[in-house]
Amino acid sequence: MEPHALGLTYEFRAASDGDPYSVAIEFEGRRMGVKHTPGTGDLFKVATTVERVLPGSGRIAVTTRVPNVKAGSWRVVARPSAHHIGVDRESSRDALAVLPRLPGASAEGSTGWAAVIAQKAPGVLLGSWAALVALGAAVALGVQGVLAALLGLSVVGVGLVSLVASLIGLVGAKLYYLAVYPAARRRALSGGGMCIQGFVLGAAVGLIVGALVAGIDLGSLLDITAPALMFGMTIGRFGCLLSGCCVGRPTASRWGLWSSDRRLGVRRIPTQLLESALAAIIGGTALGVLVIAGLSEFPGTIFIGALAAYVLGRQLLLPLRAESSKTRYGRVITLATAATVLLVDVVVAITIYVR
Repeated sequence: MEPHALGLTYEFRAASDGDPYSVAIEFEGRRMGVKHTPGTGDLFKVATTVERVLPGSGRIAVTTRVPNVKAGSWRVVARPSAHHIGVDRESSRDALAVLPRLPGASAEGSTGWAAVIAQKAPGVLLGSWAALVALGAAVALGVQGVLAALLGLSVVGVGLVSLVASLIGLVGAKLYYLAVYPAARRRALSGGGMCIQGFVLGAAVGLIVGALVAGIDLGSLLDITAPALMFGMTIGRFGCLLSGCCVGRPTASRWGLWSSDRRLGVRRIPTQLLESALAAIIGGTALGVLVIAGLSEFPGTIFIGALAAYVLGRQLLLPLRAESSKTRYGRVITLATAATVLLVDVVVAITIYVR
């Protein structure tokens, strides 16, 4: 399928010690089987750089793509070189000599559909995000149905409302992503990318409208949704890990986990798994409260508390991500707001329970 592209990956091991350094790789390719003199579409030369290689971080795989190439088999040669960060090449030949000498390499391979090549990289499992998010949604709906039956709510009504709300949440997740990442608007619906914040906002609107239409108590519906939503996100975050999104910062720590952002495979802080664990703890707590105390006299307190706790924990984890903050004060404001809401919610819930 058109357009065609080539995916190129060069792997190496970081130096065992020393200061961080950069590695530049030049790729030069030639289409095989060309009988005539090679033209523009039969040759290419591209370069990519790993800006900050951490000594002791082990295996590193850097991937780049060459778009809009002629279909067929190609032979590619890679020529890597290591450089001290912030040190001029001409004035530091002695220092440069201590950096690891990386070998050149060559490989032969075929082009592929650009949309697939853009997603492929070492450490990335194609289709994992969609599969695990779908599994998380199924588990969430199942948990919600069991709780609805246990607490005397309409299982069919709750299921239908939640299914529609989930579809609205998917639209909200996409719109939120496009709003936060303007560069992605060119790909529109054809490209990947969704934000959990947009899903929660969209699904919440869907639940509110659906509860009013179906005649279901809104607060009770939100409360049984809290553990279901958290358990769904617990599973879905594994999809993020395996598909290369929401990645953590590179690290040389032994507690790091090798993963990829579809460009750079390296040992990273496993932020996806940390957020998965956060959601599991909050979901388990919300479920325990529901099972032990049942629906409260003030429905909605469990949902509000769970959501505030998740937002608070998520904001604490965000600095561990490779992606930088989008706003200067947004994280601080969100932290303070979530902490305040959680504190008030806990006080209200304890007051109601004691009374």
